[in-house]
Amino acid sequence: MSDIQYLELADGRRIAHRYTPGDGPTLVFLPGYMSDMDGGKATALFDHARANGRSCLLLDYSGCGQSSGAFDRGTLTRWRDEVLALVEAKGIDRVILAGSSMGGWLMLLVGLRLGVRLAGILGIASAPDFTDWGRSAEDKARLRNGETIYDENPYGPEPTPMHPGFFGDGQANLQLADTIAIDCPVRLLHGQRDTDVPWDTSIRLAKALRSDDVQVTLVKDGDHRLSRDQDITLLLRLADTLHNAVA
Repeated sequence: MSDIQYLELADGRRIAHRYTPGDGPTLVFLPGYMSDMDGGKATALFDHARANGRSCLLLDYSGCGQSSGAFDRGTLTRWRDEVLALVEAKGIDRVILAGSSMGGWLMLLVGLRLGVRLAGILGIASAPDFTDWGRSAEDKARLRNGETIYDENPYGPEPTPMHPGFFGDGQANLQLADTIAIDCPVRLLHGQRDTDVPWDTSIRLAKALRSDDVQVTLVKDGDHRLSRDQDITLLLRLADTLHNAVA
């Protein structure tokens, strides 16, 4: 990971990222909640893009990975603006957004801001609106009252926090109830044994998107992470197909 670079924002935040220039639209990978650019899907997409002479951008949101900042200050809006700042700093004209889990929510918010510069979308176990459907009424009340909620973490020893700031911002950025004004080609991938994000969330997202060019791929024995060798192979194939469709 010696090729890590940093973008310093006006308020002093330093956003860690990796960038490889190349042909066609730039694939920008958006990690999930409390994830970073070192994950298997991110690195597989980056290495695949570089090997094929394509442009790709990975990043760590502020408060995550090797970026500066505190995680409890993170929100979708804050992270959206960091992604957009990186796109501008790199002079990227056309973008394919690939979002994993929470990144599949963030890609919608970024995509809406990119407008005609958005070439395509690749969602992986996309989790738009999870502050709404993923929380009980009791949890929502506690979060609205300023309390942090801690959930059991199936992927590590430390519990996963949801902070009131993130929750409030999420509730202000819900997407699934209305038409999402995105018209580019969209490919959505979801495992049907996903115990974190119900697979029908991708079906709901497909219906909400204004684009007619939307395809959903379901993996019957796939879990939330979709990180097995066969899952990565499928992900790369979908990335290739999408790139070829919009290049």
